[in-house]
Amino acid sequence: MLKYQSKNFAKSAYYALNGLRLAFKSQRNFKKHILIFTTSLVVAFFLKLDLISLCLIILANSIALSLELLNSAIEFILDAYYKNKWAKLAKLAKDMSAGAVLISSCAAFGITLLLCLNKIYLLYF
Repeated sequence: MLKYQSKNFAKSAYYALNGLRLAFKSQRNFKKHILIFTTSLVVAFFLKLDLISLCLIILANSIALSLELLNSAIEFILDAYYKNKWAKLAKLAKDMSAGAVLISSCAAFGITLLLCLNKIYLLYF
């Protein structure tokens, strides 16, 4: 495995950015998560949320995006291993990784919603 390790940080960053670009181009749900993340940040800035709230929103959405990337990687690996043929274990693994994405996405949405609603309540009531 040592032959696949990059020798410097610049190459590692290049490969990581290449992976993000691939995900953005090929994964429909990754694009949706990016849109939701961006919208969350715009709303948070519009409401002038405090720094801690912004950090929580960024952290929660970053976890959801990271799990979406892992989910896509798991799907690619399983599809390659099973040569795109249906397999019960592959389906179970894919479903479980998708479940992790769903949990993190719901948590990110809930955190963002609670923080924004709290700010709206404080502003208008």
